[in-house]
Amino acid sequence: MTANFKGARIAIASDHGGFEQKESLKPWLVQQGYSVKDLGPDNEASVDYPDYAHIVAKLVARGEADAGILVCGTGLGMSIAANKVKGIRAVPVTTPEFAQLAREHNDANVLCLSGRFVDDASNKHIVQEFLTTDFAEGRHARRVAKFEDA
Repeated sequence: MTANFKGARIAIASDHGGFEQKESLKPWLVQQGYSVKDLGPDNEASVDYPDYAHIVAKLVARGEADAGILVCGTGLGMSIAANKVKGIRAVPVTTPEFAQLAREHNDANVLCLSGRFVDDASNKHIVQEFLTTDFAEGRHARRVAKFEDA
């Protein structure tokens, strides 16, 4: 279970639909004091998002990154793919309030963003909430532990 991710190691990746916002997020995250590892792609050419979701999720699951950020057209496909990796709690988020609740109640460790339906400024606000919100523990810890038992 994690507190917040202030100053954490962030693994980030996208597909072609999220490439532009991924590129915008990287320097902004560094300015906020995070260490950022870009896992691709390096251009806007069409790619298969599950490949990038798995790379980020595996790094987070192994503890080589503290949190992950994935950006695709909607955030939905990336979250489905990332959640296939044991220990990952990936959430597609389109509002800062949902980012906060995903951390407080679910101890989410991978944030999946929409590069097509949410603007860059809003996604930065979502990322800020996600990375600075503590997991509430208590009754939520019991519930989160059940994710691994399923």
